[in-house]
Amino acid sequence: MIVTVFRSRLRPDVREEYVALADRMNEIARTMPGYISHKGFFAEDGERVTIVEFEHEEGMRAWRMHPEHRAAQKLARDRFYEEYSVQVCAVTREARLSSR
Repeated sequence: MIVTVFRSRLRPDVREEYVALADRMNEIARTMPGYISHKGFFAEDGERVTIVEFEHEEGMRAWRMHPEHRAAQKLARDRFYEEYSVQVCAVTREARLSSR
């Protein structure tokens, strides 16, 4: 599994517009081959963290290069982000517990 951790801080007064764009990107991501899941969080200090899981690197790469996603990345860099970082990680071990 490939996990991408995307951390960002938004510029002032762009959150609503950003969330609309992020929602559209989430719709597209769900259609990509190998897509497993994604979750996004806003922290109290303003940082946003999104975690995206793909079954394989090819799916993650296809998502990264999707034309609408590429256009959204450029728009976000130009308009929405004060800063961001991306970490792409290969899962080497996983453990789970569920009491359901």
